[in-house]
Amino acid sequence: MATITEQIDVQAPISAVYGQWTQFETFPRFMEHVQKIEQLADDRLRWSVEIGGQRRDFDARITEQHPDERIAWASDGDVTHAGVVTFHRIDDDTTRVALQLDWEPEGFLEKVGAAVGIDDASVRGDLKRFKSLIEGKDGDADGRWDGDIDREADATGH
Repeated sequence: MATITEQIDVQAPISAVYGQWTQFETFPRFMEHVQKIEQLADDRLRWSVEIGGQRRDFDARITEQHPDERIAWASDGDVTHAGVVTFHRIDDDTTRVALQLDWEPEGFLEKVGAAVGIDDASVRGDLKRFKSLIEGKDGDADGRWDGDIDREADATGH
């Protein structure tokens, strides 16, 4: 499994940064490999991604979401894709976005790409494009979802 951790400081208030991130259907505007995201329900997403010429479609469930703090998700089915993005107020006009992504590279090209850090560079580029998107709007988001999704307890009750 590949794990990617990246962070970036965005010159916008935390409410705008978080708000833009909740607009999942806009991800193709800044995420290089995301072709489309469809929000099926408050906690369900349908992803279409293309990596190394291979297209994958998968469903993901938002496992935890707290306004202006964090969003976590995990894929359903055969594709392994999970992550968490957290939002940290640096000051009134600066927000740190920290992203951790866990995924299972499939096939030779993806495994080599992950081994040499191409996936890390791709995520770093995605965050830079997100920063440009929100800062280019003078800190205004396309929308905002303020729902709260609590993390479900695992089988041991934790």
